[in-house]
This record gives sequence, structure tokens and C-alpha cells, in this order.
Amino acid sequence: MSEGLEKALGSTLETTLPSPAIRSAFGGASTEVYEGKVRDCYAVDGKRYIVTTDRISAFDHVLGTVPFKGQVLTRLAAYWFETTKDVAPNHLLRVVDPNVLECLDCRPLMVEMVVRAYLTGTTSTSIWTHYAAGARTFAGHTLPDGLTKNQKLAQTIVTPATKAPKGEHDQTASRADILAEGHVSAAEFDQAAAYALALFAHGQRVCQERGLLLVDTKYELGIAKDGRLVVIDEMHTPDSSRYWLAETYEARVKAGEEPEALDKDVVRRHLLEAGYRGDGPPPPLSNEIRVRAAQKYIEAYERITGTRFEPDSREPQSRIAENVSRARSR
Repeated sequence: MSEGLEKALGSTLETTLPSPAIRSAFGGASTEVYEGKVRDCYAVDGKRYIVTTDRISAFDHVLGTVPFKGQVLTRLAAYWFETTKDVAPNHLLRVVDPNVLECLDCRPLMVEMVVRAYLTGTTSTSIWTHYAAGARTFAGHTLPDGLTKNQKLAQTIVTPATKAPKGEHDQTASRADILAEGHVSAAEFDQAAAYALALFAHGQRVCQERGLLLVDTKYELGIAKDGRLVVIDEMHTPDSSRYWLAETYEARVKAGEEPEALDKDVVRRHLLEAGYRGDGPPPPLSNEIRVRAAQKYIEAYERITGTRFEPDSREPQSRIAENVSRARSR
């Protein structure tokens, strides 16, 4: 990481993008707005504008902000959307700002496709947490005895999760469980699962060439106005995915150590070491952890794309409003 970027990370700790107060740029009060843990979505003009903020969440809590995180996620999602459009259709139309994607307005499918290649995780919904507690069936998949944490699974599996309302927890479920709820048809589920496995295999091949292991990820899908099933939200970002360094993986696992991660596990592990597992208000993140997380996100971006991350350090609120207004006027 360049000295200039390190200085920029420190200097923007107090000017991150927690929540863009720019509704007027998206059409004002008539605009449909959804505020997620990290992304704010604005539906207007038959399109959906996704503003990726610098907020970071873990254990279903928003913890604070990480410098340039929104820009990293936006650029990395755009990279994957653009390079996988022949693998699976997606919602991206164009990038209108370092923090904003202009996308098709889609009806979200009420299921997330979580793809896993390793027995790992730290949260209550992770496959390792369930396995360590004695479970040998997970999302309809049977797991053998004798597996160890961070071990590669015999085959990549899809472990779907329900889409819970805001403020509630998504729940891992089997295909049969999802279909029994009646929100997703068998054809929609099977096509979504096929897209997820194809995208994951592609992502693994790309990451292997970059010295990374794509460990697991989640995909969200939606129905476009023309009836097509397309990938939405984000793809293969350090928020939605787990990345490990390939070169040290085997040695660290053999030594009983955690793999070196390039994702938000640095924040999860910090919270776990502090004794926090999601109950009650989370402890504040120190500036040191915020910068360390930013460094991990930027390294992931640069390794995956093969390009240097050049942040836009302009004041984000006015920049986004100007860029979005210009995009909508075209």
C-alpha cells in the first residue's frame, strides 16, 4: 500500500460516508427508499440506485464506518458484475459514482444463495458453528464425522437462507424448507442455485490465479421487469464473501491457526476476542481496527482486479448528489 493511501485512510476517519443525506438527488419524497445495514437503495425512473456507504456490520449490528469501504465494495462489485455477465445475467447498468451503481429495478427473490467450499465461520448461522455443536445435517446436506475447522468440503454446496425482514435474522434452510414457504417456485430456486454455483466456480478460478481462496459467499437474485432472473445487490465482495491467502492456508490450518483473511473477519475476530458475540450493543471500533479493516478490503480489491486502488477523497455527500443528478438528467 502506498504511503499516500495510508495517509488518506487516516485523514478520512472523520469524513467517512455513514448515511448519504441526498434523497433530493434521487427525486425527493416520491422516491422509494430502502436502508440496509451497508447499502441504501433508491428506486426511481424505473431504475434502482445502490449507494454503498462506509458502514460495516457484523453479528447483525452496524458497528461504525471503515474509510473508503463503500468505494472498494462498489468498484469490486462492478468488476465482478462486468466480468461475469456471460456466466449469469445481473442488474448492473453503469457506475455513476465511486459509491453508486445504477441498476435494473428488480423484485428481490425471497432467498439468499449461500455457497460454501470450506467448513468455517464464526456466527451463529455458520456451518462450522452447527457442526461443532454436533449437527451432521446442514441445509439439507449430510456431513460426515471427523471434519475439522477450516477444512475444505468434499464438494461445494449451496446452503440457502431465508430473507428475513429488516432487523431480524436470516435463517439457513434446505431447498424443501424454502419451497414449503411458498415465496419461491422450484424453477426459480433451481435456476438461482445453478447461477450461484456457476458464479462461485468462476470466482474460485479467478481467485486461484491471484493467490486467493474464495471460501464462501452469498448471492442475492431478483426478477427483472421483463421476467428474467438476475443477480442483484453485490458480488464477491469482502462483505459478502470470505477470502483466504492460498499460500499460507495449509500451513496455518495444520498448525491450528486461523487462515489469513482478506475480508471483514478481521472485525469479527476482534469482536470475538473482546467477548462480543452479538448480544446487546456492540463495543465501539477503535481507529486502529477501522484502518486495519480498510487495508484488508483494499488489498482484496487490488489482488482480485490486478489494479491499484485510487480513492476519491472529495467530500462524498455533495459528490454523490452531483454525479447522480447528472446521471439522471442524461
